[in-house]
Amino acid sequence: MQVLLVEDDALLADGVSHLLRASAHVVTCAESAEVAAGFLARDDFDLMLLDIGLPGMDGMTFLTRLRAAHNNMLVMVLTARDALNEKVRGLTLGADDYLAKPFAGEELLARIQALCRRRDKPISQKRIHGPLILDQPSHRAWLSGVPLDLPLREWTVLDLLLDNVERVVSKERLVRRLCDWDQALSGNTIEIYISRLRAKLTSSGINIRTVRGIGYMLEAWQ
Repeated sequence: MQVLLVEDDALLADGVSHLLRASAHVVTCAESAEVAAGFLARDDFDLMLLDIGLPGMDGMTFLTRLRAAHNNMLVMVLTARDALNEKVRGLTLGADDYLAKPFAGEELLARIQALCRRRDKPISQKRIHGPLILDQPSHRAWLSGVPLDLPLREWTVLDLLLDNVERVVSKERLVRRLCDWDQALSGNTIEIYISRLRAKLTSSGINIRTVRGIGYMLEAWQ
């Protein structure tokens, strides 16, 4: 993989670079978000390892700008901040994974391999989550084998949640997904769609959890 490592700790950056290169990855190092932006303007990368506590522009702001520019490269956040709210914030802003410092080199490599598998996995046209089946080409759905009525906006909300099982999807992201149809769409409207989906799904054990002040998460099927 072509890896862009954004880390201002020179010793850590050197160690991670050697680890990745020994595993046949190509590594480019940047000590700040501004330098990383310059590399991104000139080259394509498969994965960014992004420190949060950077000089100048912090990692969260850089991640936000990256996703706002529709750059969908894989991003793993590396940070000493292990608080749950920081982890949730990073994932909500668009990080694909989160690894707290200090970390073992073996864990970093294993997580990178997992991200590679996720990236390379072909997208199925039929989405299955426990008793729920969504057929994307026909926009039809079934719950425990029974056809499920899902208007287009409810379908779109559920489809995005299915793309992010066990990951928080912010209200703002849901609004952006739907705003092409209604520029006046608000977070309160999203709450209505979530409520309707819950009414249709919870009896089958599928749970959409509210993460207060942030958004919603579709829990893994047990």
